[in-house]
Amino acid sequence: MANSKSALKRIQINERNRLRNKAYKSAVKTLMKKYFQAVEAYATSPSDELKQAVQTCQSAAYSKIDKAVKRGVYHKNNGARKKARLAKAFSKINQAQAS
Repeated sequence: MANSKSALKRIQINERNRLRNKAYKSAVKTLMKKYFQAVEAYATSPSDELKQAVQTCQSAAYSKIDKAVKRGVYHKNNGARKKARLAKAFSKINQAQAS
């Protein structure tokens, strides 16, 4: 148990930050899963509608990752790595279809 007011306040702030970080991380994971599902659907039957859906999911995931990095939930290299994984998944499908 905390022995001073400042220690008690730090505990409260740490808990608030932990919950905020957890919410961002969960949202990023969810958006990444949705993106990979959209890419998979596009790979099985390419169409303009599905490509648009992939781009929409990519935009949403990029935005949430950037916001998490900005707020210190992720390190900038971690955010860049996640975005690179997303881009790589889609470019791999496009290269396979082009050839």
